[in-house]
Formats: sequence, structure tokens, C-alpha cells
Amino acid sequence: MKKFVFIFCTCLFSMSINAQLSENISIPELSKKVGNTPIKKGNWIVGGALGSTGYSFEEESFNINITPRAGYFISNGVAVGLEIGAGLQTVKGGDNIWNYKVMPFARYYFPEGASETGRFFGQGAIGISGAEVGGKSDTSFAFNVNAGYSHFVSRNIALEAIVGYNYSKSNQSNASAHNGLGVSLGFQIFLGK
Repeated sequence: MKKFVFIFCTCLFSMSINAQLSENISIPELSKKVGNTPIKKGNWIVGGALGSTGYSFEEESFNINITPRAGYFISNGVAVGLEIGAGLQTVKGGDNIWNYKVMPFARYYFPEGASETGRFFGQGAIGISGAEVGGKSDTSFAFNVNAGYSHFVSRNIALEAIVGYNYSKSNQSNASAHNGLGVSLGFQIFLGK
């Protein structure tokens, strides 16, 4: 009788282990089918570029920036808002430059080429930027034009890749314009209805 109880308990135990192992194990989602839900009129967009890098054509310099931004969808697929940035620029053979920017922006999500999990967009911004080099500060006019792709990992969160053209020109009389290409990776949180 002891052998029968032991064999019965062993079989029962092994069946329960087998049942646990054969349950559907869900794989984490890498994207979410959201359609137009996050980019509808009345929603908010909050996020920014965690690190944006660029290389200047005029002088051999490299920069890295952190750019938080927030905006409001004034119509489906069109957001306006403000981005504020801070960064560091290293110049070959020169002093490091600490910089900032305050720029209102407009972003348009293209319906063409859209999928249920992502959208291409265009963004433009115009405003002021400033820099400090060796204790001297300067303010300048700046604008940028960007194109990017938002990949939705959930209904409210998108990862982004952005490439664009950046331009700034100091207010000083002998100043020259600075322009170049920039690449950034970031994220956005979509809040709303």
C-alpha cells in the first residue's frame, strides 16, 4: 500500500509540473498596435531626446545634448509645444562650450507610410540658443528641421529616431553661422483620452 501511495503521489506531482511547464508563456511585446489613438486632437506629448549628437561642418566639433519637450495636439497628427535643451560641445584645439536652447516646435505625423505600430513625422523648431565659453556667454538665433520615426512599444510610449539639420547664428557683429546634421534617439509619452 505504501508503494501504491508513493507512486500515485509521484505521478500526481509530475503531472502538475508538466501542466505548469506547458502553459502559454507570453513573450514581452516589442510593439503595440495603436493606430491613430496617441496622436489625436486634445492629447499631450511629453518626452525628449535622451542624447542627441551632432558633427559640425565648419569646425571639427562634436556635441551632445539632452532635450526635454512637451506639446499639445491641436488637431489629429499635429502637435505644437516647447523644447528646452542643454548640452556640451567639444571643439578640436579649443575650449569646451556649454550650451542651452529654448525653442517652440511644431510636429506633423504623416499618414503616408504609417503602420499600426509606428509613424513617420516631420518637426521644425525656431527660437534662441545660448552658449558659454570660458566665462563669456552669448545668445543666438537658432532653428532646426527634423525627420523621424516613432515606434510605439505601448499605447502611451514611443521610442524615436530623429535626423535633422541644425542652424544657429550669434547676435554679435563678427559672428558666423553654425550649421550641421544631428542624430538623436529618444522617447515620448502620449497622454490623453
